[in-house]
Amino acid sequence: MIRERLCREYLEEIERLERSIRELEDEITELRMQLNLKVDEANRLAIENASLRHKLEMQRRTYNRMVELLKKIKFPIIILNDEEIDEE
Repeated sequence: MIRERLCREYLEEIERLERSIRELEDEITELRMQLNLKVDEANRLAIENASLRHKLEMQRRTYNRMVELLKKIKFPIIILNDEEIDEE
């Protein structure tokens, strides 16, 4: 009788632990999916950031070339905040 009771308690404990393991495995799977989504989002943002930086640099170069060209042909222009653009 005592042996049966002990065995039953051990079996119940084993079943409880198995349920816990399954729950933890499910949670790990969920966390992996969330991590993959975050990594994908970070990669997309990094690519977008690089693209925008490139576009900004191209606009700055175009602006500087236009200003230089206008200065060479002595076209009367007024440049506002020129130092601010050069500093960036």
